[in-house]
Amino acid sequence: MDMKERLQELAENARKRIEESEGLDKLNDVRVAYLGKKGELTAILKGMKDVAPEERPKVGQLVNETRAKIEELLEASKKDFEEKVREEKMKAEVIDVTLPAKKAKIGHRHPNTIALEEVERIFIGMGYEVVEGPEVEYADYNFTKLNIPEDHPARDEQDTFFINDSILLRSQTSPVQAREMEKGKLPIRMIAPGRVFRSDEVDATHSPSFHQIEGLVIDKNVTFADLKGTLQEFAKELFGPETKTKFRPHHFPFTEPSAEVDVSCFKCGGSGEIEGHSCRFCKGSGWIEILGCGMVHPHVFEMCGIDPEEYTGFAFGVGLERIALLKYEIDDMRELYKNDIRFLKQF
Repeated sequence: MDMKERLQELAENARKRIEESEGLDKLNDVRVAYLGKKGELTAILKGMKDVAPEERPKVGQLVNETRAKIEELLEASKKDFEEKVREEKMKAEVIDVTLPAKKAKIGHRHPNTIALEEVERIFIGMGYEVVEGPEVEYADYNFTKLNIPEDHPARDEQDTFFINDSILLRSQTSPVQAREMEKGKLPIRMIAPGRVFRSDEVDATHSPSFHQIEGLVIDKNVTFADLKGTLQEFAKELFGPETKTKFRPHHFPFTEPSAEVDVSCFKCGGSGEIEGHSCRFCKGSGWIEILGCGMVHPHVFEMCGIDPEEYTGFAFGVGLERIALLKYEIDDMRELYKNDIRFLKQF
């Protein structure tokens, strides 16, 4: 049998085996048997040394033609198998478009975020601007410029997180007020929301990290009546138009005179009772403490470069978590930080 007949027979055998193959794996076996390193066609190429030199080009051409024919048959068969596999897969993965789709879970805003946006809306409506400042602060701004003396208990390491003798994690957002006053751009109408840090034990009403919103107004002829009117309007906007306010004398180092503000209980309407039982929100008093406030101390003005003879002003501070707890009737402050989706999706 000459080389041409031998190659024709090899090609015919390969064609039959390709047609008889029942899958991609079997097809690959045929490829290896004929075209692999130890395949039949490769063996013929290795035997070229026994062919007469003048016949080698012709034989080489025949071998290449045979290889091309086998590869063409293999590729065509491979495409057929892949098409069949794809069709079977698509039949198995039929989607019923009439079935309801999976509903994507939508995130919820945090109660703190909702409360903050509400407070900002109220004060921006009164002409205030929102100002932010650093959480890592100098003791000079956190204490000294706010008229808090060296021996004040708030400066103890039991109450404040000190980084070194002069740098700390701010324990209030009042330093933002001091920074704004130092700029000397008067008049000032601002609120400063932000995170603050105190060395408190974690319980239902305390956390070492929480949020405050502090407000400051400085202008000529600002009086305590302006402070009362502002906070009364704020309380009505936040808790409802029937809300009443009560100012109780208090002491804060950076304001004089100072007061704490109570609002009439929005749950019992200020009566102290619900259906004959003592109201759990106001503990039967009819009032709920909400914030501290006062007229800015003249010494604070002096340390920030403002003439207390020409300008007066008032300041107030409220805990953001306290507003959220009251507004949404949450009993435990710790719920705000658990990131429990079952809790958060209620808001």
